[in-house]
Amino acid sequence: MYNHLNGKLIEKNPTHLIIECGGIGFLTQISLFTFEHLNDEESQKILLHHQITEDAQTFWGFATEQERTIFRLLISVSGVGCNTARMMLSGMNPDEIAECIASSQIARLKSIKGIGEKTAQRLVVELKDKVSKVNSGTTLLNTGSKTRDEACTALVMLGFNKASVDKIIDQLIKSEASLTTEELIKRALKSL
Repeated sequence: MYNHLNGKLIEKNPTHLIIECGGIGFLTQISLFTFEHLNDEESQKILLHHQITEDAQTFWGFATEQERTIFRLLISVSGVGCNTARMMLSGMNPDEIAECIASSQIARLKSIKGIGEKTAQRLVVELKDKVSKVNSGTTLLNTGSKTRDEACTALVMLGFNKASVDKIIDQLIKSEASLTTEELIKRALKSL
């Protein structure tokens, strides 16, 4: 299984790019999220998901580990293939997708081309718990995961419900990302 490509960016388009590694040009499918997050420097590192089908091998590229994790969760759901997952990641960023699934926003998921009522419901049912674990484990929000994890662990050890703790900590971080672990704990205690 391939993990990443690190090489010379030959071509960059909203749907794909070509990276040359060791004299070989690798065509890699990407989302608009990745397209927007890649700079135009010649040397690039792209995380990969390698898809092997009956008639093709396809590389799907990602600018961040967060995006690749969400992509892999999405394609684990019946009825959601790699192209649909790319469409979702082109319409929303990984944080927004995780938030929609975690908070059961069926209508918002349906607004993405290729996602109908049943698929949106399936995404919520099958991924709600997994997205919560990813959200608390790898911190889909743009924060220092060590600070967040330390605050969450401390509050859970004090006997508070993990889901409530995660929600409050995430809200605090969204409102003020520079909080220390101690500040997070103190403010969360006021809300719990």
